[in-house]
Amino acid sequence: MSCVGIERSFGGLRALKGVDIEVRRGEIFGLVGPNGSGKTTMVNVMTGFYPPNKGRVHLWDEDITGMPPAAIARLGVARTFQNLALFKGLSVLDNILLGRHVHMRPSALASLFYWVWAEREEIANRRIVEEIIDFMQLQDIRDEPVETIPIGLQKRVELARALVAEPKLLILDEPMAGMNQEEKEYIARFILDAREERGVTILLIEHHMDVVTAICDRITVLSYGEVIAEGEPRTAIAQPRVIEAYLGQRAAARVGSRA
Repeated sequence: MSCVGIERSFGGLRALKGVDIEVRRGEIFGLVGPNGSGKTTMVNVMTGFYPPNKGRVHLWDEDITGMPPAAIARLGVARTFQNLALFKGLSVLDNILLGRHVHMRPSALASLFYWVWAEREEIANRRIVEEIIDFMQLQDIRDEPVETIPIGLQKRVELARALVAEPKLLILDEPMAGMNQEEKEYIARFILDAREERGVTILLIEHHMDVVTAICDRITVLSYGEVIAEGEPRTAIAQPRVIEAYLGQRAAARVGSRA
């Protein structure tokens, strides 16, 4: 996916100011920055929730600027959200099965010949869901109400729901928020495995810099809606503008004086 010259304003607030981003096939790409830097707004532009005021968005070779979210999802883009978006009252299995909705296209003819076509489609969808349940190691809680399991497992369920859509590009918005160190390590491993074993390109928004430097191939750093650094993670986050954005000007000066 590539984004060129993206601008987005909300009233008098310029949330994005000419942002360029390129996510290459097969990589884990990090989008980082302090709170309010424009990360989630950028993802919402990429996925069609906000049309850009200026700029273009391409999914590989296709211009998807201004497409609605459902159309972009059908092209192979899935995402998780900063706040959990699971359906309380449903089981883990049912929540994951909902991720197959982009592949379910009932028609009058399919309904008429249900036992020939519709049942076959349901079996195919169930097979993929079962594969992902095994992949994400959720077998033991598959029938549990999703609201009764710990947040670390809920995050894993949300990732599973995104993966059953069989995305080409998976966008993860702070998938490790609220997790302890062990839970973070589990999710990091599943993200790496999704890329290696399932061929998924991943865009990761994350505040935990230890995770970003450990698993991302490249990153872009935003601050106040502008790109202030990009490239290899350890090199990018060590740049003075990035340190200043996170720690403030005086702290950045102290870091620079010790370097």
